[in-house]
Amino acid sequence: MKKLLVVVDYQKDFIDGSLGFPGAELLDARIAKKVAAYHKEKDATVIYTQDTHKKNYLKTQEGKKLPIPHCLRDTEGWEVYGLTAEACGARDLVIEKPTFGSMELMEIAEEEQFEQVELVGLVSNICVLTNAVLLKTALPEAEIIVDAACTACADPAMNEKALDVMEGLQITVLNRD
Repeated sequence: MKKLLVVVDYQKDFIDGSLGFPGAELLDARIAKKVAAYHKEKDATVIYTQDTHKKNYLKTQEGKKLPIPHCLRDTEGWEVYGLTAEACGARDLVIEKPTFGSMELMEIAEEEQFEQVELVGLVSNICVLTNAVLLKTALPEAEIIVDAACTACADPAMNEKALDVMEGLQITVLNRD
């Protein structure tokens, strides 16, 4: 079975930077362990996404609605965080994305026809949700999975709502308390 793990935006600014929140750092070891497990599988691929903005971020539509500069390309906050960064292998793809979802990720997923796609990372109610929905659209017969133990957002109630929405869209949510 062709499998894909997508590590969504597990970047410094979302953990201990400008948009960081308590508990985000706790996902690091879990995500790194999952990446290592996928590396051991024969037909598995790992793709990291990086939220990537330019210096003009505050002038963009997103910047006007979320006026907190973050993940500015080539800054410390833009870098993948901790053990998850160390787990990134030479065969793994890294995709920069200027918005919540990645069209490049969808193109790769459609081309490769993955049968199962699992998403982990940050933040559950924005970029994880967006990419999960796009992947469900691009690969309607693939099982799309989100590991609730490997995703979060600053507001626990919003995290639960995001997981509810994903389950309602026939996305499998694992490890939900």
